[in-house]
Amino acid sequence: MLETSARLLRLLSLLQTRRDWSGADLAARMDVGVRTVRRDVDKLRSLGYPVNATPGAMGGYRLGAGAELPPLLLDDEEAVAVAIGLRTAAVGSVSGIEETSLRALAKLEQVLPSRLRHRVNALQSVVVPLTGGGVQVDPAILTAIGGACRDHEVLRFDYRSHDGTQGRRVVEPHRLVHTGRRWYLVAWDTERADWRTFRVDRIEPKTPTGPRFTPRESPDGNVAAYVSRRLSSAQWRYQAKFVMHASADELAEKVTPSSGMVEAIDENSCHLYAGGNVLEALAVYVALIGVDFEVLEPPELVEHVRALAARLGRAAR
Repeated sequence: MLETSARLLRLLSLLQTRRDWSGADLAARMDVGVRTVRRDVDKLRSLGYPVNATPGAMGGYRLGAGAELPPLLLDDEEAVAVAIGLRTAAVGSVSGIEETSLRALAKLEQVLPSRLRHRVNALQSVVVPLTGGGVQVDPAILTAIGGACRDHEVLRFDYRSHDGTQGRRVVEPHRLVHTGRRWYLVAWDTERADWRTFRVDRIEPKTPTGPRFTPRESPDGNVAAYVSRRLSSAQWRYQAKFVMHASADELAEKVTPSSGMVEAIDENSCHLYAGGNVLEALAVYVALIGVDFEVLEPPELVEHVRALAARLGRAAR
């Protein structure tokens, strides 16, 4: 009986880690036969877990959604991540879920082992949230977009651009990225045949979602770097490139992802990509970073840096 119960828990844990499983894959992971997997799936169903099965060579098992939420199995790292996420959400930039997050957190921390509770408390005790600086988004919209990303389903939505114009977009959603102030969706725009970044607070999703698609490789191989570059330069009138005489790690502590993108050259230097609508402002920005630098692009920025240096020199005299 104990062996069967342990096997059921193992099977449930596997079904929760991936969307689709073949019977053969489950049998191999559990070191049992395919018939045993079928019997264990039937037992999970009798306990209220909605396990869907698809027959045929391409068929398999999937843990579906039932009338009620069944118990979830979390490993140590997942439990800590969920607890910290719920604490952050209670005072974070997702509107309308503060009270719900606190209720869920209370249930989770009631059953957390002491070793995990200590880890959560240790991290949270040194984190001070600075509220009010970010743009709030509807949690239902965030959840809908996240589900489309996870399930690789085409997403249709109305989008309000920065100038206030409305338009309909059809995209293959890839990832959600949070910069600390705003949520962004990185997606392949099917009409423009290119990667695009969308502010989630300007998205109004349409239901139902579209057909499933084969996911593409991440833009530039790194979603975070792609969003950082888009936010720091692509939206501005001028795009600047500098050589900074400091390591990439040192400069990353001074430059936020939304204000510039850092790219290592060697141990003592790196490239900085940044953007702005006014060249004088770009000159002041890079000077205030506090690191020696050289201007590579655009050429006209060099004259503004020289003018700034002369002005500061006269002020110092």
